[in-house]
Amino acid sequence: MTAPFDIIGHPAPGEARPFSRATRAGGLVFVSGHSAPHDPARGVLRGATAAEQTRQALAMVAAILQDAGTSLDRAVQVTMLITDPADYAECNAEYVQHFPAGLPARHTARFGVPTEAKVAFACIALAGSEDTP
Repeated sequence: MTAPFDIIGHPAPGEARPFSRATRAGGLVFVSGHSAPHDPARGVLRGATAAEQTRQALAMVAAILQDAGTSLDRAVQVTMLITDPADYAECNAEYVQHFPAGLPARHTARFGVPTEAKVAFACIALAGSEDTP
């Protein structure tokens, strides 16, 4: 029996973060929560400020959406997770720049994970391109 959805970015066996990058089902793409990439061994640093981390985390989400055949412009709902409420305004100032055609519905919550990330994002987007319903 095949699953009623497509998994985008299966986790590697033994992965410490056991979830897919996204799933596509019912005309929608559901992107798991992602912070800015961070891999010091490869010279990838997530950024020191909340704005830098917001920019890089949204770029990660945009890349996942592109892999799924859609884009950030088709996001209908975004979840912003922040570790420090003091970063809220800084995150928002950067966030709005990534949605020039209009802001999707959003909720924000405070989170704690075993990383130094200041912000992470998850989203739901329409599948396909604007040319495809």
